[in-house]
Amino acid sequence: MEVEKLQNNWDVDVEWAPFFLDPTIPPEGRERTPQTTEDSPKSHLEERGDALGIEFRRGRSFTPNSHLSLQAAEFAREHGTRDQQHELHKALFKGHFTTFDNLGELDVLVRIGGEVGLDSTAMREALTAGTYVAQVDEGIAWSRSVGVTGIPTFILNDQYAVVGAQEYEVLEQVMEKLGAKRLGQ
Repeated sequence: MEVEKLQNNWDVDVEWAPFFLDPTIPPEGRERTPQTTEDSPKSHLEERGDALGIEFRRGRSFTPNSHLSLQAAEFAREHGTRDQQHELHKALFKGHFTTFDNLGELDVLVRIGGEVGLDSTAMREALTAGTYVAQVDEGIAWSRSVGVTGIPTFILNDQYAVVGAQEYEVLEQVMEKLGAKRLGQ
């Protein structure tokens, strides 16, 4: 992911903020009609994904409620390493867009957390207890208050917002504009 590359090359801290893309989805998720078919032309995002080795599979017929997965991400922030946080986000992304996992199910999230090296027992306990509900809700409110309307949105140095799956060079240009230092210089 471009954000990992940015963090590996620049003196920057990456904080993942929760954002509830569709708050109308009920806790149990929602059935849906797939938006594309195998014959539909590829979108710009799908083409970018191909170039980065990310598969956007077509045919999703169910959209999970993502609040519990946002709580899992908060657990990773508190209990995981930087690499585990990135790996969890990548695994959640793959689960949503490639393998169509129900990211609203506790067992799915605990499995994914364990696969990236997080303590799955502690994660299960925290998610069952709702330990991160308030933190996620506050993060969602903050994201909305600063104008986030879609994902990904990168807010750099509390000054610039870069919206969408941008090329890495766009993020580098903003880092240079902010006067950030490249690592190793």
